[in-house]
Amino acid sequence: MKNLVAELHWRGLVHDIMPGTEEQLLKEMTTTYIGFDPTSDSLHIGSLVPIILLVHLEKFGHKSVALIGGATGMIGDPSGKSDERNLLDEATLEKNVAGIKTVLSRFLNFNSTDVNAPILVNNYDWMKDFSFINFARDVGKRITVNYMMAKDSVKKRLEAEGEGMSFTEFTYQLIQGYDFHYLYKTHNCLLQMGGSDQWGNITTGTELVRRMNGEGAKAFAMTCPLITKADGSKFGKSEGGNVWLTTDKTSVYKFFQFWLNTTDIDAEKYIKIFTFLDQNTIETLIKEQNDSPHLRILQRKLASEVTTFVHGKDALEKAIEASNILFGNASENDLKLLDEATFLEVFEGVPQASITRQDIENGVNIVAVLNEKSGFFKSNGEARRALNANSVSVNKVKVVEDFILSDTDLINNKFVLLQSGKKNYFILKVD
Repeated sequence: MKNLVAELHWRGLVHDIMPGTEEQLLKEMTTTYIGFDPTSDSLHIGSLVPIILLVHLEKFGHKSVALIGGATGMIGDPSGKSDERNLLDEATLEKNVAGIKTVLSRFLNFNSTDVNAPILVNNYDWMKDFSFINFARDVGKRITVNYMMAKDSVKKRLEAEGEGMSFTEFTYQLIQGYDFHYLYKTHNCLLQMGGSDQWGNITTGTELVRRMNGEGAKAFAMTCPLITKADGSKFGKSEGGNVWLTTDKTSVYKFFQFWLNTTDIDAEKYIKIFTFLDQNTIETLIKEQNDSPHLRILQRKLASEVTTFVHGKDALEKAIEASNILFGNASENDLKLLDEATFLEVFEGVPQASITRQDIENGVNIVAVLNEKSGFFKSNGEARRALNANSVSVNKVKVVEDFILSDTDLINNKFVLLQSGKKNYFILKVD
């Protein structure tokens, strides 16, 4: 087997690793699982790291298991949280589980017939019929309260101000630990991976595997760092909130722009973590970036690779086209190819004014459009001077003083893009 741990180390994807894990992965195909709790009906880019880990496992010949926490999602993981999560009702949980299955299926082929084909499981399937008494007898007696209390996720909550931790959340690590035991028994799963905040839960699982399966039972653990930005701010959020992996929550254009706008320091770190480019390629890109930082080579390659991985090549090309409209030499035809949602996202924050459909159908002189109808210019005189200076465009096309705006100029039968100079935009919306 190729050395997966060495690969993950140079990419900056190893935080903690249990002794013997690297040797196990080098010895044979190893079944490994990572859990995803259904707190939403989609996943955001914070979940890209565990997804990428599963893909790396498959590429290196190991068998990956994606576990959706239909049962654990009913409780809420206390790791890294200062307050208890609100419990989800069954309808919401069911919707979230279905949504996450759909997302994961884009990255892992669960219908593959390969020997190391990935598996998708839901822990609700084996937890739903577990009685409290049986769980207390079969699982609870294996782990002491002292052991559970020593976990950082528990200690931090108990020491912090607030209401502390409910018994419900306290049991979370036992249920997650039982998942490991169940997958060990049914799929010979020997390794669990996750974020560094999961180390306590994961090691409880390795302990349960050993204690519930007698001498000789072995289980391993490995975590990756929680991704941060160089300035210490939280990774995965833009001004509009989380950056999601589904287009109904984050458009491909905004997704692409998120990666394109990363700092030089973060881009150098992220290109190792979020792409599958090999070490030589990445080192060459970093050198090119250092030689010509103004070209933003790393950011453009990072945005291209991650957008293709998540949304596909066609979606990437559309995102690049949309970016070129704002920052490049796009044509009127390029503008008119944009759908309404993308158009509004590309020009988000650009001032707007409304014009009646009757005005546009009758035709209106560009001077009146620029001043009276929009307020883009403060006076007719200012508008005329800009027109005579050849600095005014309608839908990216330069216009002169006698230009008449009509309904043939509409984008999506609704918008007109006005521009003065290189960076001053204005949207005229037809009511």
